Amino acid sequence: MAEKPTKDQKDQELNEALEESFPGSDPVSITQPAPSKPEKKPGHDGK
Repeated sequence: MAEKPTKDQKDQELNEALEESFPGSDPVSITQPAPSKPEKKPGHDGK
């Protein structure tokens, strides 16, 4: 089982990501967003 990163390790990784992405319009995120749901096509209700 993988070890959980410590707060210092997380801080270091976030600082590195921030430095690598500067200047940027979007802030660095510690989490990944949930996958988006596929769009339903109009008039296609499965019948």
